[in-house]
Amino acid sequence: MGRLTVEVAARADARTGEFVEAFARRVEAMPPGQCPVGLMLGQLQASAAQTCGKCTPCAQGMPKIEALLGDVAAFRATAATVDEIRDAATLLRDTADCAVGWQAGAMVLAGLDAFAEEFASHVDAGTCAPGTRQTVPCVTRCPAHVNVPAYIALAEEGRIAEAVKMIRKDNPFPTACALVCEHPCEERCRRTMVDAPVNIRGIKKYIVDTVAADTVETPAPLPATGKRVAVVGAGPSGLTCAYFLGLMGHSVTVFERRSRLGGMMRYGIPAYRLPRERLDEDIRAVLGAGDIEVRTGCDVQTDEMRTLVDEFDAVYVAVGAQGGKTLSIEGADAAGVMSAVDVLEAIGDEQYPDFTGKNVVVIGGGNVAMDCARTAVRAGAASVTVAYRRRLEDMTALPSEVEAAMMEGVEMRCLQAPARIEANAEGNATALICQPQRIGAVRGGRPAPVPADKPEVRLAADLVIIAVGQAIECAPFEEFGMQHDRTYLCADACLQAPGFDAVFVGGDCQWGPKTVIMAIAAGKTAAANIDEMLGFRHQLDCGATVPSAHPNDRTAYGRVQVAERPARERKCDFKYVEEPVSAEEAAQECGRCLRCDVYGIGALTGRGLEAW
Repeated sequence: MGRLTVEVAARADARTGEFVEAFARRVEAMPPGQCPVGLMLGQLQASAAQTCGKCTPCAQGMPKIEALLGDVAAFRATAATVDEIRDAATLLRDTADCAVGWQAGAMVLAGLDAFAEEFASHVDAGTCAPGTRQTVPCVTRCPAHVNVPAYIALAEEGRIAEAVKMIRKDNPFPTACALVCEHPCEERCRRTMVDAPVNIRGIKKYIVDTVAADTVETPAPLPATGKRVAVVGAGPSGLTCAYFLGLMGHSVTVFERRSRLGGMMRYGIPAYRLPRERLDEDIRAVLGAGDIEVRTGCDVQTDEMRTLVDEFDAVYVAVGAQGGKTLSIEGADAAGVMSAVDVLEAIGDEQYPDFTGKNVVVIGGGNVAMDCARTAVRAGAASVTVAYRRRLEDMTALPSEVEAAMMEGVEMRCLQAPARIEANAEGNATALICQPQRIGAVRGGRPAPVPADKPEVRLAADLVIIAVGQAIECAPFEEFGMQHDRTYLCADACLQAPGFDAVFVGGDCQWGPKTVIMAIAAGKTAAANIDEMLGFRHQLDCGATVPSAHPNDRTAYGRVQVAERPARERKCDFKYVEEPVSAEEAAQECGRCLRCDVYGIGALTGRGLEAW
């Protein structure tokens, strides 16, 4: 009988594991806009299911807190209820025997502080705080709020040109984003509850590979307004702003200090990730959208800013963050030490480096560091090492980029903090000396490294590439009178520069180095706000309609991944690394979309995405 009991329990545990995995997927797909009070109540109920009920704090405290949170969620609570929750949660955290109990108490206390406004609204107003409602996850998580379900549905029906138009309704760089976007749209995809997130970037890649963006006509611009807008910087943010303003009927002049357009898309992303000819497809389409003039070789300084403000009705400053940061360590000025920005900028002008036979060490753990490391491999380096002061799993680079670099032969030396750069008598770098670290307590969301009691590590290096961040060159704009916070230019929530009625700021120069899609979102926002400041509120027609939704296919499928060329082949050249997505693969991924715009929030509102 005892053996039978053990076998039954083991089978039950195995089945429980399956349910736990499904529950974890549901948590991962938690929709944006969820009421925080309801979220906390659900977390507490999950904790109650885990507890053994042995200790009094869990056995009595959790049900009490759950009942009180239920009152708050149902708008039946008072301020005294919230105080009682805090007292009970503090007691649970401080007296529970195990992690299940004290973590549950700590979670409730953290939530009371983090969502104080939500609790106050539930108690005082008897409603959720303004803006609290579930939304379509992929659209909400996309910084530019592209109508993802619509273009997926168009692709599924074979209306590829219309899919491009639907993407360009909010993002005029469909090709660039199809190739390099970090796809935050996939983070909360509800398909996760069934199997895995839809490969949204893969579908977009199929779309732009099937029909080139510059062969799809842009909407006809609205009637000319007679207003003139200057855009400083021809990166993703500046060109996006110019695109939408041009379609609105405004006359736009773009000023760019380099000879070619694209900003960090051209000068910060290697060609093996974003081929220049593919970037040019998007740029050609952008420049064909209305009255847009481009002046290259124009380095806007203080005097030029004064002229622009006098001559134009509005100015949008989107100069990016294109200066390289260095490290304050001995030997940082040695020959052979260079910034990541310098390396990638040269490639943007098709000046490919020759590192033949060199030992290269890259300092950093972000996507730029991976770009530099993979570039060094392609430039013929004898060895390429990434030195990073945290753990591999703490790297800010996309896991796929880290994995790709390792497959191409890049060695990752983690928990190694740069101490100094060793140089020979001629002043040439010979090694990076690192102080080993050990991982410590979590600070700022990540475990912080602290010096370990270990001897220094010497990494042989003929070249050291510093990829620890980027800076903006804001001195001319500061002298002009624009506010800054010692690092970036200041702007309000509408991207308006404080102290100026018609000067706007956005993108990396306002918040620091981020992603292409975030810069695009800033340009889109700036265009809308400039249009309103000029006295308009134009509405643009993208030229595509949203298809009706088919019934959901709820069969679990494996997620289609975008394949790459073999590492042994791709590491020898700067050709694009990814393989095409086939029509068959794209059809499967499109069919996995659950059309949350219709069956999710669309069903709740009865209107769908087009009405928001």
